[in-house]
Formats: sequence, C-alpha cells, structure tokens
Amino acid sequence: MTNVYGEWLKAQREAAGLTQQELADLAIMTRSHIAHIEAGRRIPSAEDARRLDGALGTGNVLQSFLPKQDVAVADYFEAALALERQATVIQEFALSLVPGVLQTEGYARAVLRPSVTPRSEEECDRLLVTRLKRGTILSDPATPLFCALLDEAVLRRHVGSPEIMAEQLTHIIGMMECERIRVHVLPFGAGYHPLLQGMLSLMMFDDQPPVAYGEGVLMGRLHDSPALVETLQRTYTLALGDALPRKESLALLRATAEEYGHDD
Repeated sequence: MTNVYGEWLKAQREAAGLTQQELADLAIMTRSHIAHIEAGRRIPSAEDARRLDGALGTGNVLQSFLPKQDVAVADYFEAALALERQATVIQEFALSLVPGVLQTEGYARAVLRPSVTPRSEEECDRLLVTRLKRGTILSDPATPLFCALLDEAVLRRHVGSPEIMAEQLTHIIGMMECERIRVHVLPFGAGYHPLLQGMLSLMMFDDQPPVAYGEGVLMGRLHDSPALVETLQRTYTLALGDALPRKESLALLRATAEEYGHDD
C-alpha cells in the first residue's frame, strides 16, 4: 500500500496525543504492528481498521479508506496475504489440508466449494482465482524459500476424488524434485505435538521483523510480538525434528500418490 494511509494514521494518533503503545493498548494490538502500518510496511486487516477507528474516534474513516485489494479472501487473512507476497522465507505447518500456495486447481476447488453459507458459482470462481494466484509466489526460482511441514493427515485426508489427490501429491512431488520447495511429513507415529492445535505460517523478511499467522475454523490471527513469534518458531523447529527426513517424506508422498492412482 502507499504510505498515505500510514501517514494519515500517524497524524491522527499524534493529534489525539497518543504514543504508539497507548494506541496499541486501546486498539488491542501490538506497538510493533502500529509502527509497521504507519511506516507503510503492513496492511491492516478490516478488523484492525475497525479497532483503530474506535480507539481514535474517527468513525469509520480507517475502514473506508483501507487500500483495496483485487482479491477474494476472508477479512482475517487479508494482512497475512499481503505479507506472504513480501516474505523471503516461509515455513508452514499444515494440519489437515495442503497449504494454499501448493494447491492445484482441482484440489482448491474441492476445498472451496463446501461452505457454511452457500456460495454462488461466481463467488467460488473469485475465491479460486485468488487461491491459485497465491501459488505464483513460487514462480521465482529462488525467493521465497518455502518449507512445508505436513501432518500425515494431509496426505491421507481424501479431498475431492482419488484423481484429484493423485494430481495434488504429484504436483508437490514435482516441486520437491526440482528443489523449489522442501517438504517434510510429520508421521502419525510421532504422536502428540504442540502444532496439532492448528495451522501455522512463519514469515521472514529482509527489511522487517518476522511474523506468524495461525488459523482455525473461520478465524485467523496475525502475530508480530517478538516473544510470541520466537516461541512459535521454536515450536515449529521441534516438530520439524520429529518429521521424516526429506528423502523419506518424498518416498511417502510418491507411495501415497500411487495408491490414489490405483483407486481411479
């Protein structure tokens, strides 16, 4: 986003006589998140903007003038999506579904079609376009470095048809074989691990501190507290230590894809 938005937020904060920490406390955000928005390094989510308007008494100005994005995503994922495009390193843990940036069209369509509220064909198509566009960040041969830690359930959970699953796993295998991504499978035999509570994405940048994004059912949250992000990074590293090595993970992916192929 242009920094006009961040500069306006800073001007309103200073006019209200508030420090970044005082505004953060009022808006239930972190000071560093406020600083990044003011500097133009982060795009606030719709919920962030609503809380900032409330804290500053600016009506709905900050919500109304959020930089428009030509994407269709849940409100809680907007800021994380923008950061995903800026990240130089992404480490993702997937609990039950293939990470969005790795999804094939068939798999993504099977994931997006079911919904708590009915979706029109047009809405499904808009969501699908956004989902597939996320994968284009891997079209660059070097950046971002991408590592996926997949719970074995991701491989075993039948999404769509056996043909769709075979195609999806083959896509991941191809990207592993050309060494564009690293993938490790956390097998059922590893037992309980702290990451079982939900998906996690860790993003690192050249010019700003790392962030973490976690997601549950119809909710998600971006974390930029240094202490919390460091704890989540350690948790990820510990889980990665219990995962299968790259070659064994690749062998398991190949065997599972072959099983789905036989189910056609």
